Amino acid sequence: MNRKTTPFIGAVIAAALVLAGCGSGSVSGSGQDSGSGSGSGGSAAPAGSAAAFDPAATIEVGSLYEPQNLDNTGGGGQGVTEAFNGNVYEGLFRLTDEGKVENLLAESHEVSSDGLTYTFTLRDGVTFHSGDPLTSADVKDSIERVTAKESQSARKGSFAVVKSVETPDDRTVVVKLKDKSISFVYNLSYIWIVNDTAKDLAKSEDGTGPYRLGEWKRGSTLSLTPFDGYWGTAPTNKGVVFHYFTSATALNNALLTDAVDVVTSEQSPDALEQFKNNPNYKVNDGRSTTKLLLAFNDRAKPFDNKLVRKAVGSAIDDRKLLDSIWGGYGTAIGSMVPPSDPWYEDLTSVDPYDVELARKQLAEAGLPNGFDFTLDTPNYDPHPTAATFIKGELAKIGVNVTINVITADEWYTKVFKNRDFTATLQEHVNDRDVVWYGNPDFYWGYDNPEVTELVNEAEKSDTVERQAELLKQANRKIAEDAASDWLYLYPQIVVASSSLSGYPVNGLNSQFHAYGIKKG
Repeated sequence: MNRKTTPFIGAVIAAALVLAGCGSGSVSGSGQDSGSGSGSGGSAAPAGSAAAFDPAATIEVGSLYEPQNLDNTGGGGQGVTEAFNGNVYEGLFRLTDEGKVENLLAESHEVSSDGLTYTFTLRDGVTFHSGDPLTSADVKDSIERVTAKESQSARKGSFAVVKSVETPDDRTVVVKLKDKSISFVYNLSYIWIVNDTAKDLAKSEDGTGPYRLGEWKRGSTLSLTPFDGYWGTAPTNKGVVFHYFTSATALNNALLTDAVDVVTSEQSPDALEQFKNNPNYKVNDGRSTTKLLLAFNDRAKPFDNKLVRKAVGSAIDDRKLLDSIWGGYGTAIGSMVPPSDPWYEDLTSVDPYDVELARKQLAEAGLPNGFDFTLDTPNYDPHPTAATFIKGELAKIGVNVTINVITADEWYTKVFKNRDFTATLQEHVNDRDVVWYGNPDFYWGYDNPEVTELVNEAEKSDTVERQAELLKQANRKIAEDAASDWLYLYPQIVVASSSLSGYPVNGLNSQFHAYGIKKG
């Protein structure tokens, strides 16, 4: 999944994924207690004054990421993760904005000595928005929704290890695994617990979170209202309205005119000065896990040839692209792994910017005069700009790029679902998602048995140190194969009214917990 309205992320598909910690200072303003009984609270680092706030205020949130639908197993995209994760739906565990895993709907859990059986005790007194009580049957059904044949969740592969889910009583869930999975509890933080009787989840919801769905006006707004029957700490506001925009300029204008209180992820760095120099706003430079990829279809000619992929990567000046779009923000990383992952290392030197090297690699691949290909490009910023830049760079080595601009819906069907593409631009929002390269069935078709084995062995590790060691090996091999061209790691810039506090700033996996936001 996944930025903008990608089908991942998150949330992607959220799609997926597996993974770990961002640094400190991840929340602006004061939040709620992060203790085991505090419900929707999370860690917070005080910033600004939240001593006096209006509990009756509605928080107006500006975003570029409207959901495709409201079902995170049905291609809902980054937008539904941003609006619903932790706000409307909760998991057995919560991934905080700092990347820590905390108990949520699971009161406690035990793991058998062989690491193959997990027994979860559910929190008592939790009800869904419909009024139905939370039971183990709902947890079983929610896990099986993600693993079902028709599921479109990118997290689906992470749960192939599940052998069975048993419900000995209403508060106990027993999950048996085929193999050890060091990331299993972490991965469970991505599964929304949904009422097993809920219907039409693409347009409605039945979660346990602090908010319930108010109204979704497609193409305009999505509102959330506090759930009076919430089991945990009540939100510090009267509700939230997500306002959706298709351009960064329109989004910034909405903030300047007080139509919105906060922008979840700034996409126009050139506009930041008007906020930096204005005491009415605060600019927060958080940590991102979003990578912009030039993803090749590694099954399709000519990108089934590693030398061609490496040549394309070496012909593109990633740092120049990053600077042209983000100025002094963002990071060149050279791989799928962001610095917040435990197995990060700087691999930008593996395929350095070197036009002469790119020409030699093309000649060695039997394409001395270059080739033509079509680049499927999502229609929202910064993809069209990046595509134009890439077209210009590759022209230097005789590669002719035809840019095919498509919507997020078209991208999901054409590229992700049907694999009908040669190359594409896409954002992947999750941390620890390098493991997707161990799945040859994933949309980009990268198939290296050595990498698959390393990823599988890492998941069976007894220690996080061994896991990190194996995934570093896998990541280096993926980079050496130029499985994709990782153009850069996005910055995570949240701009908000100075009257606001308690909002997340790290953008981990595209979630945006709103329950602790206070407005003065």
